[in-house]
Amino acid sequence: MNKQELASRIWMIADDLRGSMEASEYKDYILGFIFYKFLSDNEYDFLIKEGYEDEDIKNITEESTEEVDYIRDEIGYFIAPNDLFQNWTALGSRFTVDDVMTALSAFQRNISSNPQHRKVFGGIFRTLETGLSNLGSTTKQRTKQVRSLVELIQDIPTQNDKYDVLGYIYEYLISRFAAGAGKSAGEFYTPHEVSQFMSNVVSDHVKDRETLEVYDPTSGSGSLLLTIGQAYELHQESDNNVKYYAQEYVSSTEILTRMNLIMRDVLPSNIITRNGDSLEDDFPYFDDSDPEGTYTPVFVDAVVSNPPYSQKWDWEGKEHDPRFAGYGLAPKSKADYAFLLHGLYHLRPDGIMTIVLPHGVLFRGGEEGRIREQLIERNNIDAVIGLPENIFFGTGIPTTVLILKKEKDDTEVLFVDASKGFEKDGNKNRLRASDIKRISDTVIDRKEVVNYSYLASLEDIRKNEYNLHIPRYVDSSDEAEKWDIYATINGGIPKSELNQFKEAFKVMPQLYDELFKELNDDYVELKSNNVHELIVESDSIKSFKVKYKEVFKEFMDYLKETLIDKVETVHSLHTREQVIEKLFKCYDNIPLIDRYKAYQILDSVWEDISNDIEVIQSSSLSEAVRSIEPNIVVKNGEEVQEGIKGRIIPFELIQTTLLKEETDKLNETNNRETEIQKEITEIIESLSEEDGEYNVLNKTNDKFTVQGTKDALNLEFEEVYLPELETLSDFKELSGKNERLEFMEMHTEIEWDEMALKKDGTPSVKGLRDYEGLLQQTYEFPEDSFGAKLSRATALMDEEKEIKKTGKELEGQLNKLTEETIKNLTDEQVKEMLHYKWVKPISEGIYGLVDELFKVLETELVALHNKYAKTMEEIQSDIKDSNQELVRMMDLLTGSESDMEGIRSIQALLGGEVNE
Repeated sequence: MNKQELASRIWMIADDLRGSMEASEYKDYILGFIFYKFLSDNEYDFLIKEGYEDEDIKNITEESTEEVDYIRDEIGYFIAPNDLFQNWTALGSRFTVDDVMTALSAFQRNISSNPQHRKVFGGIFRTLETGLSNLGSTTKQRTKQVRSLVELIQDIPTQNDKYDVLGYIYEYLISRFAAGAGKSAGEFYTPHEVSQFMSNVVSDHVKDRETLEVYDPTSGSGSLLLTIGQAYELHQESDNNVKYYAQEYVSSTEILTRMNLIMRDVLPSNIITRNGDSLEDDFPYFDDSDPEGTYTPVFVDAVVSNPPYSQKWDWEGKEHDPRFAGYGLAPKSKADYAFLLHGLYHLRPDGIMTIVLPHGVLFRGGEEGRIREQLIERNNIDAVIGLPENIFFGTGIPTTVLILKKEKDDTEVLFVDASKGFEKDGNKNRLRASDIKRISDTVIDRKEVVNYSYLASLEDIRKNEYNLHIPRYVDSSDEAEKWDIYATINGGIPKSELNQFKEAFKVMPQLYDELFKELNDDYVELKSNNVHELIVESDSIKSFKVKYKEVFKEFMDYLKETLIDKVETVHSLHTREQVIEKLFKCYDNIPLIDRYKAYQILDSVWEDISNDIEVIQSSSLSEAVRSIEPNIVVKNGEEVQEGIKGRIIPFELIQTTLLKEETDKLNETNNRETEIQKEITEIIESLSEEDGEYNVLNKTNDKFTVQGTKDALNLEFEEVYLPELETLSDFKELSGKNERLEFMEMHTEIEWDEMALKKDGTPSVKGLRDYEGLLQQTYEFPEDSFGAKLSRATALMDEEKEIKKTGKELEGQLNKLTEETIKNLTDEQVKEMLHYKWVKPISEGIYGLVDELFKVLETELVALHNKYAKTMEEIQSDIKDSNQELVRMMDLLTGSESDMEGIRSIQALLGGEVNE
């Protein structure tokens, strides 16, 4: 399984196991056990590298003072061999919840004496340890739950080279639990998509620094911090260059921060976290026993935060607090600006800050307005990004991301309206990869994009009285449709309305003349009413398509060389950045098409590519691509196998490329089955309930019952005279062999040889029954009669039975052949299949963009043509013709004298001739 499949599987089982327990509570148990497994595996791997054998490890106890001290000093803690996660699984049915309690209690006393180790590991299992009692009211119930959890997570890889998998699963589970936690507890998580674009902006700002110190005063699960660190380290040649500072008010959530950082292989010396209220107790350096005497402020390269929105806070006594001095104090009912100023204070002069806040901070007045004015006048706000509503867990309100600096190169503020870029994801909205990239590029490059972003001068903002409401600076609304009076009366298309095509005319100068002919200086018309033909025949468009394909053929060749030819050595993360850069360079020479659409196409395939590369590099290209594995699915919380699958190459891909003939044969069979089911449904819909014809259907009236249909058909045949059936009925009355044979010789109208015969030459009971059935099938009832419907339904059900049998056999044969084909792929076929899976979807998507471009152009031209196609004179003529037709039709009406007088009045109003 790749990491996505494994994470999804673990979530489905975990969600089933938690039953009625709140997601926010259950997360602490499963994430705690995952972390304990990580620490156990980490200690075991350390000892193996130190030269220990398994037997040596088993003999280590807490009494082995020298060894235990060494282990604690090296990794920060010691877990006795009997308490290792691996031992829990080995105990089988002997494992109980008491083993867990004993191990967690022992862990706390076996933490290294190193102060930093004690801060990082101290109390890290407090939530898990105190919450175990909630897993059941009896020891037996609690044991059952912890066994299920241990069994569930034992397959999660935690080795050094698998941190990406472990981290992904941990992050995935956190996000799923956040989604299920609702308003009460979803605030501990910032959606990864939002974290991603914030991290892109931050990492670009600090990419040239040898080290990075980053701080989150409301750290939640720590995911936002980690995303920043990972984005930064993509630009670095070595690891462990990031120091993380974090403070979190909720104790159990602060523990999540520490766990998350530790499992991402962050050194304890680079983890500084604290459980506390950032607004009340500034962070991070002070001793809890003497806060005022030991406080030392820390200033960092980057601050990131997604604080609780509009939370109440106590500002009393903080008038002279250096964090807020010169700016003001946020109102008691809304701490949004308090969190912002807290983060800004801890920023170094050349640092950068990103913070998520409710969009009300942009325009609310009072003290918030005064703080906003100070931030603008002190040149602290660098960018304002408006996000779509309903993208955060726990709230549906619109939000904004503010980017701040203490020192800026200019006085302008970039406004970005990204509120319309998203996709639906269940009951939430979610930023797409292309949305993240578009926001990131716009902010990093400080680009102005029509209807999307605007660089506002200080004077602009002053004119707006420091109101930062994005619609004041960026108009992303759709332009109201305009109507030209002259064109409405006389026809033709106003040249002013061709402005929407000006970019196309700039790129393809001849296109204007190919599409339009001028009526006068201000109006044109299309050269043909067949717009599609104009587009297809345009030499300019043909040339554009040729150039587009030439440019991207080179790009597709680059993908093959980079991804397929070098698959065993390629670094997927770094290569992804190189591929994106190459893709965007292609669009430097190809205007008109939105490069971010191409980026979305690439991103939609990249996850599969990355997963496959990971699998291939963990073994070899030859082994991975030719491997078959069980297809494991989760049903009702249980893992079950549903056939087999290719580890890298899907069965379907092999079948549609290398086994097309066999696949077509199976598809024909399946298509026939679908046709049969459709025809049976049509027959059912034609039945009359009033006439009692529903008696042949099941309880839900959507299927024929086999026996009921046969019985009803037999009743219908009782009203039908068939000489052959009469003859067969007489035959059945005979008992002797000779009598029957003689009867058969006399009645040659019966095809006796078509029946199944016994050894004595006479028909068997089955043979007679089948022959009678054949006679009934070939008999034609009157069209649309009940008998005709039953006869057809019976024949279809018999055919369906055979078709299903044939389809099952063909499917089995095809799957067997597919398995053999995968195992015996040639080296050339291996590369061909990777090309089909990785490169072809990208090429089809990117080539499809140019067709989409001109399809949109065609649609817009048709709409513009239709808008003014009928002149006012033609409309009036049509109205007059319609009136005259109505007048003529009224002449056919009859009625009383008063009615007819009224009709004549209407005719006169319509302008027609009135017949007296």
